[in-house]
Amino acid sequence: MKIFITGGTGNIGQYVTKALSEAGHELLVYTRTPGRVPGIGALPGVTEVRGNLSDYKAMEAALKGCGTVIHIALGWGNEPLSMLENDTRASVFLMEAAEKAGVGQFIYTSSTAAAGPMRGDTDEETFRRPDDLYGATKAATELYLLSFRQYYARQGGRAEPVKMRRNIIRPGYTFSNPAFEGGASQSDKRFINIARAVLQNRDMTFSQSDGTQFISSGQIAQLYRKLAESDLNEEIFFALGRVYTTWGEIARMALDMTPGSASKVILQPDDWKPFRYKVDKMESVFGLSFDATGELREHMRWNLDRARRELAGETLHSVTHEFSD
Repeated sequence: MKIFITGGTGNIGQYVTKALSEAGHELLVYTRTPGRVPGIGALPGVTEVRGNLSDYKAMEAALKGCGTVIHIALGWGNEPLSMLENDTRASVFLMEAAEKAGVGQFIYTSSTAAAGPMRGDTDEETFRRPDDLYGATKAATELYLLSFRQYYARQGGRAEPVKMRRNIIRPGYTFSNPAFEGGASQSDKRFINIARAVLQNRDMTFSQSDGTQFISSGQIAQLYRKLAESDLNEEIFFALGRVYTTWGEIARMALDMTPGSASKVILQPDDWKPFRYKVDKMESVFGLSFDATGELREHMRWNLDRARRELAGETLHSVTHEFSD
């Protein structure tokens, strides 16, 4: 299968690209910076295409002959209109261009933020109630995608039905060691900040319940592959681990790896009980269930190594591939 993928060099996308290449698929990786991660372009069946989400003509041209689109890239904005323009509008253009190009399936990368604040056990059927612009952007694009079932002949008159299958993945906190030299990690600094604190013998304070159902990029890539190779339509999947891990527990991992550190983990009491995202659907449909504990340890070890090198004065490459407005 020939797959067009946006964000294929980023935190999640590098592992999705790797998994799909290993499965024998042909990939067009649409990226602002071809060649930034040489290992990706060297993968079998992978071709990098230069472009960004606002370059509609480049996206349209690259879609020709593709059977699936996997849209992972994020278009960011600091204000409502720029967020709408850079992400939702670009995503809606891409989905319509894909349908017109005869693409068979479109997989959109949303977020748990589309569902909004946690309330009880949240699953894919929970009513969307985003409470920030990022969540609203993701929820809006979800609604456009799922509602894109036909065109209109005139106002109030239905026309041609849409043939393209459309599915959604909602990642939670997804982390990664770079899959390739020069590759990406998540933009959140908490892991590296914990590593620096441990190496500098500084105490660390956390709310005792603060944490999430972490999932690694290598794990979530399995869901993308399964969904891309399926015949499902109009489905949503939460993509998180089944284990809830706190930041305090992660800090203790770092301390266990650094026996000489004098740092302490200080937990502040809180009066809230963490809610969980239900990940039953991912398991029942595809047999996927993830415990990221081992990967979290490896990620902490990787961050400790980077922090040691950084504190020793070594210049390290940036591992955050961020969109700038």
